[in-house]
Amino acid sequence: MVKYKVIVSNSNLAQAATTNNVFIKLVGTEGESKRTWLTSVKGSATFYLGAESKFSVCCPTSLGKLVLIELDKKPLLLFPEDNWFPNTIKVKSPEGDIYTFPIYRWIAGCEVHLFREGTALRIIDDNHHLGKYSREKELKLRGELYRWDVYKEGLPHCMKADNASSLPCEVVFSFTKTKEFALTAAAGLAELQLKGLSSCEQKWSDINAIKKVFCNKKTDISEYVQQHWKDDAFFGYQYLNGVNPSLIRRCSALPENFTVTDEMVFLRGGGCLSGEIQKGNIYLCDYKQLDGVKPNTINGKKQYLMAPLVLLHKTPDDKLMPIAIQLKQTPGEDNPIFFPTDSEYDWLMAKIFVRSADFSEHQLNAHLLRTHLLAEVFAVSLLRNVPMVHPLYKLLIPHTRYTLQINFLARLALISETGVFTKFAASGGEGMITILKRSLSSMTYSSLCLPDDIAERGMISVPNYHYRDDGLKLWDIIHKFVKGVLCHYYKTDAEVHQDSELQKWIQDIFEHGFLSQSSTGIPQSFSSVDELIKFVAMVIFTCSGQHSAVNSGQYDYGGWMPNTPITLQRAPPTTKGTTSEDTMLQTLPDVNVTVQGMSTLWLLSKQSSDFVALGQFAEDHFCEEIPSKLIKDFQGQLEILSTVIKTRNKSLEVPYTYMDPALLENSVAI
Repeated sequence: MVKYKVIVSNSNLAQAATTNNVFIKLVGTEGESKRTWLTSVKGSATFYLGAESKFSVCCPTSLGKLVLIELDKKPLLLFPEDNWFPNTIKVKSPEGDIYTFPIYRWIAGCEVHLFREGTALRIIDDNHHLGKYSREKELKLRGELYRWDVYKEGLPHCMKADNASSLPCEVVFSFTKTKEFALTAAAGLAELQLKGLSSCEQKWSDINAIKKVFCNKKTDISEYVQQHWKDDAFFGYQYLNGVNPSLIRRCSALPENFTVTDEMVFLRGGGCLSGEIQKGNIYLCDYKQLDGVKPNTINGKKQYLMAPLVLLHKTPDDKLMPIAIQLKQTPGEDNPIFFPTDSEYDWLMAKIFVRSADFSEHQLNAHLLRTHLLAEVFAVSLLRNVPMVHPLYKLLIPHTRYTLQINFLARLALISETGVFTKFAASGGEGMITILKRSLSSMTYSSLCLPDDIAERGMISVPNYHYRDDGLKLWDIIHKFVKGVLCHYYKTDAEVHQDSELQKWIQDIFEHGFLSQSSTGIPQSFSSVDELIKFVAMVIFTCSGQHSAVNSGQYDYGGWMPNTPITLQRAPPTTKGTTSEDTMLQTLPDVNVTVQGMSTLWLLSKQSSDFVALGQFAEDHFCEEIPSKLIKDFQGQLEILSTVIKTRNKSLEVPYTYMDPALLENSVAI
């Protein structure tokens, strides 16, 4: 008779303990143990939070090399069935070998769960029949749990879930996250002291009334925004370091529908428009995706959403200043081009319409589509096609945390027919779907890869572009880490090409995420190690750094409503000299629309207490020496970048924190 020592490490997650009887079977290359009740002197009560419980499993002879374990549990008499979340199970064999089985999953019900030994294996390495059987069974079960669904035709597919309780246990919020999120959502208006205004459908009487509401909850940056929102320099700054820093591009030639001439503009430092274009000092922001979109009706009133063109000039003192704004795509007598030399409110109103358009472009394209919806596609494809033992699973699973549930809640509470965005944003409802479809059909792979995107937009040398500077450093750190891990497992391009699980993963992403549109440039398969490295780096960057860049500052820049109106309820001026402060107040959203927008942005910017920063791993999936060392190196590089950013920010009037690794989350979790 030989004895195997079994060590169970239990999670500290709330409600992760179990009172149920737990059973284990060890399966090796030379045989398997009997199904054994894990009991000790203390009994099954040893499965409490954070506990490390030790047991013995006896067998007549050695089982050889352990391949997998089977776990199941049953409730005690008079006790209910409960869910259990163990972290890992380690088994020490009679020969002295230690096998680690990462679990990190909710064990629910009485069914048998199979777990592979933790050494990461590609399918071409795994020829043992038991290993192949366990992988096939795992993927079959995952295929049943994670099914594709079509939310709206023409949009990336999502995970099928009838309600929140139908989501698999392993992807739902923790108890802590659930309670905090529900409390924050319910208390949003109360926390901002706006509850009494949520049903007021009146216009704002004066700007001071907006200030009084805004003063109930401020951040350092939102207070700066309130003080500087009218300034041209700050208007331009937001295109570089606000929440939508990927729209602006260098202008090499004016669009045919934007007929600005040298005589029309005044450029600080002298020079002419054509000359400054040739020098690379002119930049363009084109909201053509919004052209012709049907605007919403709110409080029974038609709303207005423009598709502006904005021209900006990099001045000799390195500021980015707006020099011309056209609010509609089609030139005409009723579509004047506005300039800083116009009257105060003509120019201010033009900028307000641009900022309102930027809200819709940012929320639907930069934020919802390019981070949330893509992150869900990456996650569902991973969970459907890649087993836990695969190195890709181990590498990417931390970057899927909470994404499926947060997106389910977004579809339920934000963009559904009764959702906040649908009811209160100019682009809510029919317009929202139009913009999302256009954005997806014009998306390119290169625009998702930050170094390529920066180069294509001609933004390599523009000064004070902290999003670019921090983002490129972060991209390089992620890319180096991904390269180290994947090159440990894939030595040749042929090994990548032969890995059917990798190929199924990318095929699902191409089909369900990008709707099989080859024009996007998204890979349909992987033929080399370098291709795989770049794509995986893009996935991690999208789910962490990019999401933080477009999400974390939403209240900072949108809390002061006039800087980022979610809708406007009066048509833009068609003739110059007809605007005033009263015109502006008549155009801004009603009181209830304002406070609903503020409350939502506050919720979406609020970090959870169980936040996991990039580079931190709540679950230890890699147990080999080299990947573990690479993780430590990765963490060290992120710490250095965080220090560099914090040091730089001390000298900035407006600090840029959204790419600080210490502050950005590992996944799309809010």
